[in-house]
Amino acid sequence: MANLQVSSTEQISSTTVGSSPGAAVIHLPAAELKKQRSLIPERWADQVRAIGISEYKEAGLSIAQAFATDELAHYLLDSDDMAHLAPEAKWKLHVDMMKYIVAAHCYSGLVTTIGPDYEGVALWAPPGTTTDDWLTTLRSGAWRLYYQLSSEGWRRYNDELLPLLHHTKAEVMGDRDDDCYYLVYIGTKPSGQRRGYARKLIEAMAAKADAENRAMYLESSSERNSAYYRKFGFEPRRDIFLGAADGESASAASKPPVRLSIMVREPQTVAGKSIPIKLGAGFKRLQ
Repeated sequence: MANLQVSSTEQISSTTVGSSPGAAVIHLPAAELKKQRSLIPERWADQVRAIGISEYKEAGLSIAQAFATDELAHYLLDSDDMAHLAPEAKWKLHVDMMKYIVAAHCYSGLVTTIGPDYEGVALWAPPGTTTDDWLTTLRSGAWRLYYQLSSEGWRRYNDELLPLLHHTKAEVMGDRDDDCYYLVYIGTKPSGQRRGYARKLIEAMAAKADAENRAMYLESSSERNSAYYRKFGFEPRRDIFLGAADGESASAASKPPVRLSIMVREPQTVAGKSIPIKLGAGFKRLQ
């Protein structure tokens, strides 16, 4: 029988593990058997909270990881005039873009997160807010994309994507365009998937929207995501497409267009639920 011993001093306050016949006897200090204390707030593990600009980098990196394989993200960065970029450079550009978008929503929208390390992140444009005004663009750093993206990359982002999203939302929502909760991005990074984080992020804001009798709006970039959103009451309204526009190269035009499904969730009757969103320190409350 093998015995694993610690020093005599440690054995004074130790616990024996494995006392059955034939088992190795391991003396562990009692302190090691106690739950290790963590400075990470326990409530972050399962509670939705809103964050401010001081946390935009961490949230931006999480969103970048969640959308690393997204077709729209690839469309913006895979133009012919960006083919020379090394994978590392293209990844950094993707992360920068997501950080700018998160920062813009910290300043002029709402960013919610869940998980001890920003595993789940959602970007919202609540009623009466906009994140594409010049001041927000300046403060968030999004103006740098003009210099960071290639000519075609900038065209796809600024001249194709943004106007299409803006006009489509206005057409679909009509008079409610400025009076709904717009889910701009929601993602769970790989290390936090299958823990119900996305569900909690959506349900938290859905409860608020229902209490205010307001609709919710989003664009889905995959059939799988669309099926998931239907579980929360979102219904498809129309599809829009990116790619194969005038001025693109032949190789770009030969690729299948990127489809985005427009989905709307109408307000649903609820019986006085509380809104489980905890605001982080320094977060400016929306009026």
